[in-house]
Parts: sequence; structure tokens; C-alpha cells
Amino acid sequence: MSWQVYVDVRNCFKEGYAPLNFYVKEDFDCASTRGTGSAKTISNYELVLMAQSRAKSRGFSDVLYLDSVNKKNLEEISSCNIFIAMGKIISTPVIDGTILSDITRKSVIELASDLGYLGDEHVVAVDELIEADEVFCTGTVVGFALVGSITYQNRRFHVLGHNRLN
Repeated sequence: MSWQVYVDVRNCFKEGYAPLNFYVKEDFDCASTRGTGSAKTISNYELVLMAQSRAKSRGFSDVLYLDSVNKKNLEEISSCNIFIAMGKIISTPVIDGTILSDITRKSVIELASDLGYLGDEHVVAVDELIEADEVFCTGTVVGFALVGSITYQNRRFHVLGHNRLN
């Protein structure tokens, strides 16, 4: 099942409706514990511009950041939240002070429940991407966007409906 069937919103990425391709940035923190990651401030966006620009120059849509403590758990994308779909469960990283909670994220969790899915918030390990049926991202400006692939540790994983390693 594709989530785009239920949410048909054009997103702000240059790809439009095409699946996005993200690069996992391991050597840069988008937000840190006791920082301002949970607030919508210009300083949070300013910090990611260099990493985002570099990823885009290499052909990626944006950057997917890991947690600043363990470097093993998903946080968010530069401008949106990430979701992983596996069977009838959609998971997203739990809000713990480093991730911005927005109304679109909350709406997707509620919509999932209304459609018979379980909306699960937990610490999402980057390894869960490998097993996902589908990955998508949401945000106020982004809207809703499907993810086609994620590159992690120089390995590209296709995450749209199935997983294949390049």
C-alpha cells in the first residue's frame, strides 16, 4: 500500500511527486540534547544549510540526520519528519527534545489510526530502514513525500515498496 494514495499533496522538493533520495549524514548533528531542536528557530535551519547544500550537489534530495549521542537512531530530515512503514505499522522517531513536532506529523499519526494502521513513536534505529516496506517524510512546508532510496555508509537502499541494495 502506498501512503501517497491517501495523502496527495505536492511537496517543496524539486522532484515534485518523484520519490526522494536521502543521504544519511553521520558526522554532523542537526540537533543535540538540551539544544533547540524542538523549536522552530532560524538557528536550527541555518546549521543544516552546508550539509544540505553538499548533499544536493551530489544529487541527493536532502540529508537524513542521526541522533547526536549514539549516531545510530533516526532524527529527522533537514526540513521534515521521517516515517517508516512496515506492514500495518508506521513508525517515526519519538519526540524527545531534538526533533520538531509539527501538526503534519501529528495528523499523519492520527490518519494512520483512522485507516486501521498503528502509528508508533519510538527510538528508530537506522537499521530499521533496511527492513521498511516504505519510507516517507512529512512537514508543514514539505507536505508529504515518498522516499525512493537512502544512502547510508556508502550503500544505497531502495525503500519504495521493497528493499534492494545497490
